[in-house]
Amino acid sequence: MLTIIAEIRTHAGAEHRQAVLDAFQKIIPTVLAEDGCHGYEPLVDHLPAIAMQAQDENSIVMLEKWQSTAHLEAHMQTAHMQQHFEATKAHVADVKIRILKSGI
Repeated sequence: MLTIIAEIRTHAGAEHRQAVLDAFQKIIPTVLAEDGCHGYEPLVDHLPAIAMQAQDENSIVMLEKWQSTAHLEAHMQTAHMQQHFEATKAHVADVKIRILKSGI
């Protein structure tokens, strides 16, 4: 089982982050139905923050669970993901992805 953490940096302004979140809301049921998907959730900073909490109002963290790299790669090639990338490209400034496995 793989855990994917994708940090999506949107352009400055609440409207950009909201546009990306709205686009995710449309595809989540379809993604969750994909073979090998065990979780797919966009996360934003909790407010009010505590002292040690890093915050970024232009960030969305996607927390994903995939059975294998092959399942993740197939997901990235689906028509709904290609449409999602196209629909959000004007709002996204940068994406950094971590693919993690259990350390024990």
